[in-house]
Amino acid sequence: MTSNIGNFGADPAIIKWTVIRGDSSSIIVDFLENDEVTYYNTSTWDFAASAYDPKTDIIDELITVPGNGFVEIKITPELSTNWGTGYKSKVADLNFDLQVTMGDIVWTPVSGTISVLGDVSGSL
Repeated sequence: MTSNIGNFGADPAIIKWTVIRGDSSSIIVDFLENDEVTYYNTSTWDFAASAYDPKTDIIDELITVPGNGFVEIKITPELSTNWGTGYKSKVADLNFDLQVTMGDIVWTPVSGTISVLGDVSGSL
């Protein structure tokens, strides 16, 4: 993701993340300078990510693992096992976002949908 950090509150990147119910999954969000090569110093940033299922009205906290200029957002099998029901191709659509806190500034650089596909061969 390339962003001008000086424009907090600008439109977030909208992504569609597809996972299989009961599986692990992760995405990495890079924070790059305008040259699209140099990473921002994110060492003082706090990250939080959540997924929301509008059918159940449940919010799940996703795991965030910060790195040098990026953050990895992870979904565990224990978490994704609870998303959706049945064995159809798509069992749930969840809203999710990534929130960054830098002192008094709160910024949502990424928002989107997690499409959950049914697990046919697993134990669900």
